[in-house]
Amino acid sequence: MAQATEATTTERSPKLGIAAKDIDAIATGLAQAVAETFTLFVKTQGYHWNVTGPTFHSLHEMFEEQYLDLHQAADELAERMRALGAPAPGSFTEFLALATIKDSEPTPDPLTMVKRLAADHESISRILRPLVETADEAGDVVTADLLTARMGAHEKFAWMLRATAA
Repeated sequence: MAQATEATTTERSPKLGIAAKDIDAIATGLAQAVAETFTLFVKTQGYHWNVTGPTFHSLHEMFEEQYLDLHQAADELAERMRALGAPAPGSFTEFLALATIKDSEPTPDPLTMVKRLAADHESISRILRPLVETADEAGDVVTADLLTARMGAHEKFAWMLRATAA
């Protein structure tokens, strides 16, 4: 298992009111969320740098808005892990091991970039949905709220990208 999920319960604050087994499950899910988010951040920023063509300006701006949001989100998710007493993944090796989103080289076709990013945002939203339920059932409303907000952001970005590709 990745380092992000190896923290022992003695490293966690017993005053949070969340059972250690629930923190373990939540931390495992958050580790994947951090990895997915950071992987998509890097991919989106690469597309931002390399997009060309008649839609350059609008895509360059859209990709920048999205990678800035993803960078902030990765930080918030990792800090939530730390608040729960779990170590957060912090290396490319860990991100690649945990993430299902695949890195891809920028392509000369902007529409392909848009479609790939839309699919990735949809994928992260699907991954986060059951974790919201896990956090909710554990009484971890802070994590559930954070993840619900992230799902909303991913679904909005996916919609914007799909609309751009239409």
